[in-house]
Amino acid sequence: MSIRGNLETVERRISAACERAGRKRGEVKLVAVSKTKPVEAVLEAAGAGQILFGENRVQEAQSKIPLCPGSLQWHLIGHLQSNKARIAASGLFRMIHSVDSVKLIHALDEYTAVPLPVLIQVNVSGEGSKEGCAPAEAAALIESANGSSRIEVHGLMTIPPFTPDPEKARIHFSNLWKLRDRLQQETGTPLPELSMGMSHDFEIAIEEGATFIRVGSDIFGNR
Repeated sequence: MSIRGNLETVERRISAACERAGRKRGEVKLVAVSKTKPVEAVLEAAGAGQILFGENRVQEAQSKIPLCPGSLQWHLIGHLQSNKARIAASGLFRMIHSVDSVKLIHALDEYTAVPLPVLIQVNVSGEGSKEGCAPAEAAALIESANGSSRIEVHGLMTIPPFTPDPEKARIHFSNLWKLRDRLQQETGTPLPELSMGMSHDFEIAIEEGATFIRVGSDIFGNR
């Protein structure tokens, strides 16, 4: 199926999940994950109406984004090392989903010239192979960002362990929104955004409150 057809299928699935959860479709934003995909694939998705794209690697995004229409919006969703903060904060991205340390917050704040929205990546599952801060560390990161000049925390992000049964991801998505609610009370910081759910489990994530879902293979095909 074409990228346009894939987007239409994903859209139907999003709408159905929102209906099941009693949510409005506009509450969920689709991030089309274009990592490793050529500019031509991005252009095809853009031609089908997709505006928001996600990249995992700063250097790939740095070479790809200038070749795409300026009307597109880009988020960094992959792990970011502090030594890449200068590039990431240069205006390439509207939002960074993967902030997981005070060191990274300080580096981004040093290099960005304008307010930069970020999400705190939290390893809610405790899986050793996953990036993200521990849940107990998240409040300190939010407080650090609140004390910075230009870094604005808008919410949380997580990547649960992969399982063939997407239903098993539900507990991790549920734990993220519960953590978000607690952190809002503890820090007094509004955290409206929850970035969670990918191709195989985004419907479960929507049912558990996701506001950003990150979908790659179901739009662009397997890598």
